[in-house]
Amino acid sequence: MTAHAAMNEQKIGMRVRDLMAPAVQTLGRNDELSLADQVMTQKRFRHLPVLDEDGAVVGILSQRDMFRGALAKALGYGTVAQDKMMASLAIKEVMTTDVTTIRPDAPVATAAALMLQHQIGCLPVVDAGKLVGIVTESDFIALALVERTPGDDTSPE
Repeated sequence: MTAHAAMNEQKIGMRVRDLMAPAVQTLGRNDELSLADQVMTQKRFRHLPVLDEDGAVVGILSQRDMFRGALAKALGYGTVAQDKMMASLAIKEVMTTDVTTIRPDAPVATAAALMLQHQIGCLPVVDAGKLVGIVTESDFIALALVERTPGDDTSPE
């Protein structure tokens, strides 16, 4: 069996738990939008799950949500006014509340299909009602890179 065939065989049985990032940065729905902006900028995240007081996923905040929410109120404001406005908005005012989640034992292919179907960049991984990880587009890109065999040059010329 070639290395590529062995890698494909392994991928077929791969579960979300094998691909997800288990350490997840989260936000509370009452946190200020400015906190989300700081976390996303400093840690270079594009998606942050939003939890309620009991730790259940109640939303997801993406960069797109932040830009849309901030832009709606910031049009015509200068930098100082925009900073004040972001500090005055709660995450719950701009987050997406219709969150698609997945279980850790689901096949990776199911996660990919859900992300494509819903046109989303991440899936919070939930087990027994609690957030246990997150799987993102970047995780799938990393998986694709692992599949490349040495000497496999498919880069554009």
